Amino acid sequence: MSIEKAVAYAEENRDRFLHELKELVAIPSISSSSEHKQDIQRCAQYVRDAMKVVGFERVEMVETERHPIVYGEWLGAPGCPTVLLYGHYDVQPVDPLELWETPPFEASERDGRLYGRGTVDDKGQFYLHLKAMESWMKTAGKLPLNIKCIVEGEEEVGSESLEPFLKENQDMLAADVAVISDTSMVKKGWPSITYGLRGIAYFQIDLRGSEQDLHSGIFGGAVKNPIHALTDIIGQLKDIDGHVTIPGFYDNVVNVAEEERAAMVELPFDEEVFRQEVGAPELTWEKGYSVLESLWCRPALDVNGIWGGFTGEGSKTVIPAEAHAKVSVRLVPNQEPDVIGNLFEKYINEISPPEVEITVQRMHGGRPFLGDLTHPVFGAASRALEKGFGTKAVFIREGGSIPFVRDMTDTLDLPCLLIGFGLPGENAHAPNEWIDLENYALGTLSAIHLYQELSEM
Repeated sequence: MSIEKAVAYAEENRDRFLHELKELVAIPSISSSSEHKQDIQRCAQYVRDAMKVVGFERVEMVETERHPIVYGEWLGAPGCPTVLLYGHYDVQPVDPLELWETPPFEASERDGRLYGRGTVDDKGQFYLHLKAMESWMKTAGKLPLNIKCIVEGEEEVGSESLEPFLKENQDMLAADVAVISDTSMVKKGWPSITYGLRGIAYFQIDLRGSEQDLHSGIFGGAVKNPIHALTDIIGQLKDIDGHVTIPGFYDNVVNVAEEERAAMVELPFDEEVFRQEVGAPELTWEKGYSVLESLWCRPALDVNGIWGGFTGEGSKTVIPAEAHAKVSVRLVPNQEPDVIGNLFEKYINEISPPEVEITVQRMHGGRPFLGDLTHPVFGAASRALEKGFGTKAVFIREGGSIPFVRDMTDTLDLPCLLIGFGLPGENAHAPNEWIDLENYALGTLSAIHLYQELSEM
């Protein structure tokens, strides 16, 4: 098969590929909103039809308790490796709408970018793979290896239907490697392979001090204020050096290897540029580690929200009956959400004052992921990206969490390639989300090369 013909086809059809992506982005497939249930169905149908255009032998929409999973396969390369491609067609809500410069579901081009909800997370990223497959099929009549595709509609709401789908269809989904494009490059011009993701454990802390709000003049000084108690508790979760103080928290943490530290130093990361992008007066990170190590390789604890008492206009002198906080913990290998949850809950109860009742709710969790860089799929991916972008690829970690990656790799027992074509600052969950159009085109070419490289393993 001639890869040159597939590459030429992709370049000749670049405008059509982009037009189709705009059509896909125009479907408001917000998975968290019941008002968009029909849009979710319409988007799943669009993906199904796109798979049929590629020429898959089998394409179907698998109904779940919530939103459909679109599955497609082409198994016409006996004896060759099989790739399992994952993507998601659902998107985040668009609020606040007034901050969008152009309508979120009318994809628009500006300054070499395509703006619109889902352009980078994840419609643009999985769709370029379908176009790479089309380029092979329309020029060679076949793919260089076997392909199985899962495109789900619940990633932005926790992928609840995905795990049972994986477990119930292990034979159907058997493959040699999973490929996911839902991450970012470290910087434009630096194609990146993500080999590590942090996990997550999420909690809500609820405190009650009295049956109802109390008059602060009559009762102040004799009754414990739940907000005071809550802030005291939160203040004891980390020390001045950024270390989490929960006993046993670091017991299973895998330390950063020296070769990883050396590789991070070579990456194009500028602390001052990062600070300016964040918009913070100063950066803060865990003592004894670099900023990147703290972001990618070390666990972190953050308060995501806190509320209680009177917050309306004017004044109201009350001691609130309740106070609440949401806390997330980012996990690294080999931390487990349930183990950390037990340690967190035990510590919270130990440091809570007896004058309040406290409850810890475990909201959700996800396990961290760390790939084995010695596996040959990483070398194949590196070669493909270098051919697509014309420059050597780098290996990075990310601080965010994609829980289904561990679900997929553990359930199906296969390595996973996280090859993203997004960029820092792409506003994936914010107004004015965008994807770099050059990255979209070069990502398509890279995917064409990736299937060739993986077929030769």
